[in-house]
Amino acid sequence: MTRDSDPFTEYAAEYDRWFDSAEGRDIFSREVECLRNVMPSTKGRWVEIGVGTGRFAEALGVQEGIDPSAVMLGLARGRGIETVEGTGEQLPFADDCFDGVLLVVTLCFLDDPKTAFCEIHRILKDTGRLILGMIPSESPWGELYARKASQGHPIYAAANFHSCDEVLDLADTTGFTFIKACSCLLTAPEADIKADRSTPKIVKNAGFVAMAFTS
Repeated sequence: MTRDSDPFTEYAAEYDRWFDSAEGRDIFSREVECLRNVMPSTKGRWVEIGVGTGRFAEALGVQEGIDPSAVMLGLARGRGIETVEGTGEQLPFADDCFDGVLLVVTLCFLDDPKTAFCEIHRILKDTGRLILGMIPSESPWGELYARKASQGHPIYAAANFHSCDEVLDLADTTGFTFIKACSCLLTAPEADIKADRSTPKIVKNAGFVAMAFTS
């Protein structure tokens, strides 16, 4: 996640409008529900890394956000988020200053995920929580977005999707302890998702998986 390679600035408004489309509303509502199932109260100080336009932070009660895109951050501020420009690999925060960190569909855009996880661990208080939302690479949804990337999609072309096992290994090697998970978007991308319900475990073919870790 670097300022020079940020894929979102040029498409910030288009990206944000997607959440108001029929498809966007359906997918977003299920992802938010899935995250809530693993997320404790946001009491204390929380920050979203890769906050983008602030949609998830606003929905989940996270008051602070960091992102490399100044344009995205302008939209996030309009949603009441306190913002700072920066990257996940070099967080401009003191040690042990946050009770929780939210990381939603940002891992795949990080240049150096291991460094970012070490930085997250550094800024979290003892027993602080990391709540991560991801699109598993091994799922039909991950495969769909990978195909779009290969076809030159302006945002997905910058993404590098990961498997659930890769994320669990990364968290373990950087000092985190897995607590629980929840999965949603269990149908294929072309199917009607209106009947989709969250499942309280990791489902590797799910379109979205939320995981909770403690530092």
